[in-house]
Amino acid sequence: MANSIDLEKELIYLGLLDKAREIYSELGDRAVLSYIRSSYRLLSKVYHPDLNPKNMVKAKMIQQRLNRVSRLISNMKDEELVEVIKKGIKKHNKRKKKILVVEDEFGLQEIFRDVFLMEGYDVRVAVNGDSGFQVYCEFEPDLVVTDVVMPKMSGMELIKKIRDTNSQVKVIYISGFFGINRLKRKLDEEILKYGYPTLSKPFKISLMLDLVRDYLKNGLDEPASVNVFV
Repeated sequence: MANSIDLEKELIYLGLLDKAREIYSELGDRAVLSYIRSSYRLLSKVYHPDLNPKNMVKAKMIQQRLNRVSRLISNMKDEELVEVIKKGIKKHNKRKKKILVVEDEFGLQEIFRDVFLMEGYDVRVAVNGDSGFQVYCEFEPDLVVTDVVMPKMSGMELIKKIRDTNSQVKVIYISGFFGINRLKRKLDEEILKYGYPTLSKPFKISLMLDLVRDYLKNGLDEPASVNVFV
């Protein structure tokens, strides 16, 4: 018990515990054990006093703590190490909601990614429908935000393909084509049938975030459309 408490304190001091908990949540026991063992060994090399002659005192202090981590780990079983990482994991590492953005316009890709990251979401970006489907299968997002008109595979074709694997997928369609009657009719049919919200370019980022937050939290009882120009 004492070893576990001491190791937790040292991992917090070295800045390793939060990342270890994230790795455990995403990849499990083996990955986090590998991370803990490799990270403190790497830090031992980085903080070696011989490599830090101008900061000898600091380097020696960190080295002493790393040596202590080494001793603690060598005296603990794998199961005990994992328990240290798992302790308080819900409090410190609550799973982020995952959003997949499928957008072929480069500038918008960066904007979506940066905005959602700043809001605390886990984000992946795909540049077209083909790559979007591949990322969806690997990432398993809580929400897909997709442009409608894209090369190779349209947003509606992408979502149709995703629905074959997950009929409950949450989708927000984004496009600037809503004045084109033929495409608009197809999208209207899609929205009427499945109730997906839509965003018309250009739109206010604040309202997009409100829509995403409400949609992920509660779902929507009826189709929602946001068309607010900046």
